[in-house]
Amino acid sequence: MSKISITQLEDNQFRVSGELTRNSIGHERLLNAKPESKHKTWYFDLSDVSRVDTAGLAWLIHSFAELNQQGIRLELQNTPEQLQKLMQLGQVTNLFE
Repeated sequence: MSKISITQLEDNQFRVSGELTRNSIGHERLLNAKPESKHKTWYFDLSDVSRVDTAGLAWLIHSFAELNQQGIRLELQNTPEQLQKLMQLGQVTNLFE
């Protein structure tokens, strides 16, 4: 099991690394405090995500909803094929476009 890691690269750029799975996410939150970003779009680079399951997708959707409530749009970059398939199955691809 590889724990999830979120690294802020720039004010609105984040790299998500590790596994987005039921076992690795636990109670991990994207935001521990309200964002002080002036940017209206945040980007998640998922190129270092090694594995994703439905819990990982749910975590991304929850993160999307949290940011959306604060007027921030979440865009995914370098989305792994496994996640793309889960998003298609769950019919949530349009959330992150």
